[in-house]
Amino acid sequence: MKKVFISQSNYIPWRGYFHAISSVDEFIVYDEVQYTRRDWRNRNRITTPAGEHWLSIPVEVKNRFHQKISEARISDKSWARNHWKTLQTNYAKTPWFKTYAPLFEALYLEKEYTHLRDVNYDFIELICFILEIKTKITFSADLPLSPGNRSERLLSLCKKAGATDYYSGPAAKNYLDEELFLGQGVNIHYFDYSAYKPYPRKQGAFSTELSVLDLIFNTGPAAARYLKPGPAELVSPPVPELILS
Repeated sequence: MKKVFISQSNYIPWRGYFHAISSVDEFIVYDEVQYTRRDWRNRNRITTPAGEHWLSIPVEVKNRFHQKISEARISDKSWARNHWKTLQTNYAKTPWFKTYAPLFEALYLEKEYTHLRDVNYDFIELICFILEIKTKITFSADLPLSPGNRSERLLSLCKKAGATDYYSGPAAKNYLDEELFLGQGVNIHYFDYSAYKPYPRKQGAFSTELSVLDLIFNTGPAAARYLKPGPAELVSPPVPELILS
């Protein structure tokens, strides 16, 4: 049995993203698909005394409408210093900021990035280290995609990774061909991202959709305990009668 989660890379993602990674044996970063603007690929939210605030990485988009996430280039190098300054300003007084600040500061100030994908990967890898998530992480580019529609390409990645169980977010219910997966011996499971538990915070109203950095800076080593939304976080779809006959 091998459990696989497949998703596009996001910038400093929310805790549900890391709950998903921690629940499987392998996480495939699916960046060989089209980059989407005003999405989670290049931005996320933190909290400030004035309310929620977006941290966005500027990406070259002019005349690049069909670029893949893996091809997306950063358009302004000043984003890193600006983001770090904003995090310092708003989280310096949280209980665990000083503990983790050197790790994040190294990525923001000591590395020079040209592509969004590399930023996202480095932050995801660091956050997994902090949360003690040991799931294997690979890129879809390392598992060449077979031609086909969305479901066929995802199934292709599952088969190349040797998956018996594919885990996905709830939005995938709208497009996944479940019979196709089950017919190839791959079971589908959907995460339920509802009912996340509040955690102690220094400022602002609780929100489930903030970057996981908010959780880490406020709760430190206890952060991993707040990753799961509840006892029934995974829901498997019913097996169609066609597969059973």
